[in-house]
Amino acid sequence: METIASLTARHARSGRLERICLRPARRTGVTIADSAEIAPEGLRGDHGHARKRAVTLIQAEHLPVIAALAGLEDVAPGTLRRNLVISGINLSALRGRAFRLGGAVLQITGPCAPCSRMEEALGPGGYNAMRGHGGWCAEVIRPGSIAVGDMLRPVDA
Repeated sequence: METIASLTARHARSGRLERICLRPARRTGVTIADSAEIAPEGLRGDHGHARKRAVTLIQAEHLPVIAALAGLEDVAPGTLRRNLVISGINLSALRGRAFRLGGAVLQITGPCAPCSRMEEALGPGGYNAMRGHGGWCAEVIRPGSIAVGDMLRPVDA
């Protein structure tokens, strides 16, 4: 019989970095990048927080869900102001685990809750559309370079 530990350590496939969004300052537009440098305090060129909220990630597969719940045809990833859009792996299954992305190693620390600005970005009900789908915060374990197309792989225990 398999243990919960062995089940939670196994993923069907690796994730993939689909988009990099940098927020140069609060309340400014998002800059889309093909590559970026993750420093100890977070993404270079991003105004984000250090430590446990150094980098924010969102599941690409959640974007259509958010759009549907907000009554929109689609939602551009930059609208949600998360740094990294990841596809192919369940980010919530990585909570508390280290993972490699490009040359960097990060660790998911907790959910990235939506803020009231989602009402501005998505319209009435935008905040609630994001609840449970707002993405994840991560801390930097090892700095490094990342690029769109890089694979996200859990670090083996």
